[in-house]
Amino acid sequence: MRIAVYPGSFDPVTNGHIDIIKRAASMVDHLIIGVLHNSSKTPLFSAEERVNMLSEVCQELPNVEIRAFDGLLVDFVVECHATIVVRGLRAVTDFEYELQWAQSNRIVCPQMDTMFLVTNVQYSYLSSSVVREYAAYQGDISAFVPESVARRLREKFDNRTLVQ
Repeated sequence: MRIAVYPGSFDPVTNGHIDIIKRAASMVDHLIIGVLHNSSKTPLFSAEERVNMLSEVCQELPNVEIRAFDGLLVDFVVECHATIVVRGLRAVTDFEYELQWAQSNRIVCPQMDTMFLVTNVQYSYLSSSVVREYAAYQGDISAFVPESVARRLREKFDNRTLVQ
């Protein structure tokens, strides 16, 4: 059984992420989306909220599982009994960064391979930070994220405005 892990912050999940998820899910028997809980960063959404958003947008993909994790990716991959890590590439700069991690991870965990998927050109500009910036200023994000994610972003920023 080919088990792959697609790790990321997904803060929030974008249409570009979903494109990678669907394509990777069609190539493996089981795809685990690893939602990184990084204690050194302050995400807009909690790990639980990000897991819930991903569960909602991936509900029609029967071979996809969403799990939160923290710590080293190699440890999570071993815990998941996976041998493949999926990474999306938008630009050459992504490749340089991801290649360094893929090679380091391979030294630490020789049974782990990294599969790079080039982002669909229609999403090559898209990042979670772009989405957060547009959403913070009530910009139109309908081309960037599914409606359910857009709604959660609007709620998040409406609540922040009320608190301040």
